[in-house]
Amino acid sequence: MRHFPTRRLAAALLAAAATMLPAWAAGPAMPAMAGIAAAGAPVELMHVHGLAFGPDGTRLYIPDHHGVAVYSAGRWSTLPSASNDYMGFTATRTAFYSSGHPAPGTNAVNPIGLVKSTDGGRTWHTLGLRGESDFHVMAAGYASNAVYAMAMERNSRMPEPGLYGTVDDGFVWKHAAADGLEGEVFALAVHPTDPRIVAAATKSGLYLSTDAGAHFRAVAGNAQFLSVAFDLDGKHLWYGSYDGQPHLTRIAFAGGSSAPQAVALPPLREDAVAYVAQNPARRGELAIATFRRDVYLSLDGGRSWKQIAAAGRTR
Repeated sequence: MRHFPTRRLAAALLAAAATMLPAWAAGPAMPAMAGIAAAGAPVELMHVHGLAFGPDGTRLYIPDHHGVAVYSAGRWSTLPSASNDYMGFTATRTAFYSSGHPAPGTNAVNPIGLVKSTDGGRTWHTLGLRGESDFHVMAAGYASNAVYAMAMERNSRMPEPGLYGTVDDGFVWKHAAADGLEGEVFALAVHPTDPRIVAAATKSGLYLSTDAGAHFRAVAGNAQFLSVAFDLDGKHLWYGSYDGQPHLTRIAFAGGSSAPQAVALPPLREDAVAYVAQNPARRGELAIATFRRDVYLSLDGGRSWKQIAAAGRTR
């Protein structure tokens, strides 16, 4: 089986301006109109660190190396908030959560720890771990606001590396034993309503836990799994995988035994799906972002795709 590079390796290659990827190595809803600036101004995605629709479904948010880009009604803009390097970006019905690093040239503490916005990214406040941790792999439940994150090293609230979850905005983090979880974790997803259910995409399989990460079982294998998201129906998972070719799949994990549904992708050359997002207002609308910074929209559940960014150049 051929392997796709890890997200960190892919980001490093893109930052180095590589022209080709190498052979594979291994409450109330958030305000809808908050914080949009400079609509129609040129926007370039230097990196892609997440992908999420806003709660009213009119805006697609893409954090990159210098803030958050927004696509709405066929036009691109950027949020006028601090141009931080947002990592682990995830959206719920009432908030954005993120981690990462402060904007270059500022005197802000690095890393920024866990931060939260409840006004559509216009302002952010720190929940904890500033100066201690930068979570590249993080996810939150759409209706529960339960947050799970992979800690790469210990900090003041996480005594050892591993998987942690919080249901109180980081006041208390609980370490998850993650028994049965195998391979490097590339992505996490949290069930939209049940904070105990979490999925993990890893180098060796797609895994699901129903006990807050204490135990995992494999739900798919024989590929490298690079992205994962819960369908907002709470019964299906979307995932991106690579086995020599890129794939996007929707699979039932509860309440049924239907076969996995393969979703036809647009042509991807030496690339794969890094993020997948579902529009909460129109659930048949999907967005995907790739490691090479291509972004596509589908209005019909993946039967057809419109490209809105190519190699980071927005359209």
